[in-house]
Amino acid sequence: MNDAHFLNKTKPPLLSIEDQKKQDLRDEITQIEYIKTMGYNPSYFKNDLTLPVENVSRLDAIEYCNRRSIREGLEPCYTLNGYGNNPDNWFEGWNQYFENHDLISCNWQANGYRLPTEMEWMYAALGGALSHNYIYSGSNDINSVAWYSGNSGGRTHSVGEKNANELGLYDMSGNVAEWCWDVLSDYPVGDVINPIGPENGSWHSVRGGCYSDNSDLCTVFRRYFYSQIIRNKKYGFRVVQKSI
Repeated sequence: MNDAHFLNKTKPPLLSIEDQKKQDLRDEITQIEYIKTMGYNPSYFKNDLTLPVENVSRLDAIEYCNRRSIREGLEPCYTLNGYGNNPDNWFEGWNQYFENHDLISCNWQANGYRLPTEMEWMYAALGGALSHNYIYSGSNDINSVAWYSGNSGGRTHSVGEKNANELGLYDMSGNVAEWCWDVLSDYPVGDVINPIGPENGSWHSVRGGCYSDNSDLCTVFRRYFYSQIIRNKKYGFRVVQKSI
């Protein structure tokens, strides 16, 4: 991941995630889940549909969230400014150009699917209120919870094969690195509640490390940022939904 902007702070401010139990964070989106909503499989590794989907940009993930929300009768979270929240109405090429990075806005009150914020992701990766403050999500032993360069064989693996963390979530360290909502910025100063980061910016957060990363890149605290139009076999995502 040589093209990333790295921020190497080791720990964030004290997090207070309001109504965390009302936020339902899912496991990494699998290829079969992606196909069901999008109708195609962009992944590089394709021998098993239980593998995490990869080779998706952040904007691809945003489109998936809205299309799945619509398919399930939920209110979409994302709007392409001037074009509404139905991707069928978005202009051709909207997800191909770096200059479009400021066109997406999020309705945080909608009950559809969306990408987690960095702080939601990290709160969940640490185990929430059940946290043991492990280095990796669910353990200090990376081999028990993550596929990384030391054990992956250079490829992704089916979601959920390693041990879960304290919240029952799998693969928050390793397997595929995961797009989040936030743009490149420092952590907020002081204690914060439900931070969502700056509204606009060119580089977006990826968390958790992937199958080809060393152990240092798979800790729950490591942050790196990419252009949201980049597609790579290392990048996937998971989604969060506001529970009713």
